[in-house]
Amino acid sequence: MKVSIITVVYNGAEFIRDCIESVLNQTYTNIEYIIVDGKSTDGTVEIVQSYGTKVARFISEPDKGLYDAMNKGIRLATGDIIGLMNADDFYRHKRVIENMVATFERTGSDAVYGDMLYVERDNPQKLKRYWRSGWYSENAFSWGWMPGHLSFFAKKWLYEKYGLFRLDMKSAADYELMLRFIHKNKAKLAYMDEVTIVMRAGGISNSSVQNRLRANREDKLAWQLNGLTPYFFTFWLKPLRKLKQYVTKPPEALDNE
Repeated sequence: MKVSIITVVYNGAEFIRDCIESVLNQTYTNIEYIIVDGKSTDGTVEIVQSYGTKVARFISEPDKGLYDAMNKGIRLATGDIIGLMNADDFYRHKRVIENMVATFERTGSDAVYGDMLYVERDNPQKLKRYWRSGWYSENAFSWGWMPGHLSFFAKKWLYEKYGLFRLDMKSAADYELMLRFIHKNKAKLAYMDEVTIVMRAGGISNSSVQNRLRANREDKLAWQLNGLTPYFFTFWLKPLRKLKQYVTKPPEALDNE
């Protein structure tokens, strides 16, 4: 199966090489790598261009934000499977895509997800959070569950049939999309019980109490837009479930081999 990996970036020169190398060094070879840049001015464009044809598609133009850029990449993608990665992040090891494709083939699933690590922005050896997504069960979203968005790989037909990211959802666009794919439309899921992606800390929705409350309101809107009815406690369980991410340690050492 062909895999399209999409990286979105704006003024990401500081870390974009790490991101690109982690994709190009994957053992799986049938990868279409797409980079969507928001018209960077810090040298990002020149760095990406230095990789030549190793990057299958590269566009640099103004956009309406992160999820608009992701939608552009999805529209460009020609792979059977689509994965997303921000410019600050990198794959946990060289066999992530190989293992992911094997999981699709073994399970016949529509989407596959794994676990994520958050690390210090300037020291990727220092762990901050371990997001263990765990196994999915029906109605899990009602209990505050969601997989890590950037550990989520989906068949392209899901985007074609059920739509792309909603730009009006702001920081909850990833949550709304997965709620739509998984909870509403019953996409068949498979879990990779391993860390797939390492993210440098920073995130919009959890950066302050005010942003968390705003994200809570956007989460409610995600259910309303999809004609779904949550439990009264759903939106409080979601952030509470994240607390254990700060104390749980991953089973494997933190490296990128």
